[in-house]
Amino acid sequence: MRCLADKGAAGCSVRAICNEAGVSPGLLTHYFTGVDDLMAATYREVGGRVAVTLAEAVEAAGERARDRLRAYVVASFRPPVMDPVLLATWVAFWSLSRGDAGLRLVHQEIYALYRGDLEPLIRACLPADARDGDVRLMGVGLTALVDGLWLELCLDGGAFTAEEAGRVAERWLDDLLARPLVSD
Repeated sequence: MRCLADKGAAGCSVRAICNEAGVSPGLLTHYFTGVDDLMAATYREVGGRVAVTLAEAVEAAGERARDRLRAYVVASFRPPVMDPVLLATWVAFWSLSRGDAGLRLVHQEIYALYRGDLEPLIRACLPADARDGDVRLMGVGLTALVDGLWLELCLDGGAFTAEEAGRVAERWLDDLLARPLVSD
């Protein structure tokens, strides 16, 4: 993760990673088939850390469905998710997943897990007759909104604050929950 954050994807050779970690190349290749395998494991680890942080925010929010959904969303705009090292690492994963089929599968897996955690929170805020397709699309849209706000906030911290990002997301949520999407 540190190597990705410091050197970008292009700078993450076996030698660079091992130098950063203070281990021999043989140790890396003992546990991983190569850099691609290590990148996939790192992506899963980072995704898991974010998932734990979001789950902790939900648990701390209490029992009210809307508070739990809000906590899940706004936790993305606070440390440890709001972190320059995480940004650099995540952007590297995004760029690598475009050209690497294995990392693309890991990306899809991580985002499916994210939406899998998010969709029940959304469903709990909707009427009992809400359609699964609506909930799915709401999860996709909310994921994209949070990713965009998070990315812009990390890249240009002066344009708006984390609190403002949370308010934008909440306003969008209020509208979306009041008028669910109509799925096919």
